Amino acid sequence: MKKVLVVSYYFPPRPAVGGLRPLGLAKYLPEFGWEAVVLTAKLPGTPAPGIRVIETTYEDTFGLGKKLLGLDSQQNIMSQVAQLKKRLRIKSERSPLDFVLAAWGEVAAYPDTQKRWRARALAAGNGHLVREPVEAILSTSSPPTSHIVAGELKARHQIPWVADFRDLWTQNHYYPYSPVRRAVERRLELRTLSKADALVTVSEPLAHELASLHKGKQIHVVTNGFDPEEVNSPASALTSKFTITYTGNLYPGKQTPEPLFSTLRDLIVQGEIAPEDIEVRLVGPELLWVDRLAESYGLRQQVRQLGLVPRDTALLRQRESQLLLLMKWNDPGQKGVYQAKLFEYLAARRPILAIGGYHDVVNELLDETGAGASGSTPPELAPILRRFYSEYREAGGVAFRGDETRIAKYSQRDMARRFAQVLDSVCR
Repeated sequence: MKKVLVVSYYFPPRPAVGGLRPLGLAKYLPEFGWEAVVLTAKLPGTPAPGIRVIETTYEDTFGLGKKLLGLDSQQNIMSQVAQLKKRLRIKSERSPLDFVLAAWGEVAAYPDTQKRWRARALAAGNGHLVREPVEAILSTSSPPTSHIVAGELKARHQIPWVADFRDLWTQNHYYPYSPVRRAVERRLELRTLSKADALVTVSEPLAHELASLHKGKQIHVVTNGFDPEEVNSPASALTSKFTITYTGNLYPGKQTPEPLFSTLRDLIVQGEIAPEDIEVRLVGPELLWVDRLAESYGLRQQVRQLGLVPRDTALLRQRESQLLLLMKWNDPGQKGVYQAKLFEYLAARRPILAIGGYHDVVNELLDETGAGASGSTPPELAPILRRFYSEYREAGGVAFRGDETRIAKYSQRDMARRFAQVLDSVCR
């Protein structure tokens, strides 16, 4: 069996959705002739059995800052800002704390907060490749440091290298730094990826963006996927209420539940939905602005924030829900982005309600698979909610009607199959 060294800073059980793609590859690539050896940072627990992992120590760029602020050392500092602001009773979405963290990151986080992992990852990767040569290297980002490590390993050992982008690097529409830093970092991106034999990303729109910058590069599209071992079968018992559940982080200014809240308020006022039937659950960091928004729409009794929970608990909340809520990005530049939770939702086999944003790859996936419906405004969402609620009242629950054959192409098994084809192509 051929071997591939997978360079990924994020890997379970490190608590980040970025680790799910490389985990799926490590689990399912062997079915297509490739054994994965994963090079990652020291994990906070034991990796899944049967997966070969090379762990290295690392020094977190913001480690001292996280400790002083009482934050989780395993989580990205920016993803914990909402929790920190709640603890400090900061209600403004643009506070001096946001300014300080942004300025700090501009300088200290170049090219990313994991940059101090590079030297140790290189040492471990070089040692492994001397002892046990591989046929290919595959790096996946973010963070970009994974690509920097893989590029240096490729240059030293002359092994074919595939660079995978779950998120784009400097072309990311939510690139958080100044134009000056973007210009400097873009040169680093071009220099680093000039060594890559092929690039991979998750959607056609993102592939077009990559091609516009990395001209002449071989670029492939491989979507993310759900783990077939996590499919909700047999189906879990559903909640007695008409429960709409969202799991994960919620980014103010980029996502909002407001279209749903507005539609529910109108349907309740019109007597089309009984308020005692409705429960909207948000599983993730608790946000004060969400509570205020729910109260402004008269939904304080219907909207509950359940806080951070273990991933297994979040999956259970998904499987028992009548509907699963997906909040799309409110940015036309993000039409090529699939959120990782979309694939978890497919595994839950519950109807998906996507709200907000623009017509994008999420709409196309839902239309293709029949796994749910999407609307951006209350006039679009009202008939969808009426239909689901009517079924809930008449049948006691909302049925999932997704096309299993079409959903299967979004599994991690099929994702691994397509990656194997890319690896085969660069090794010819």
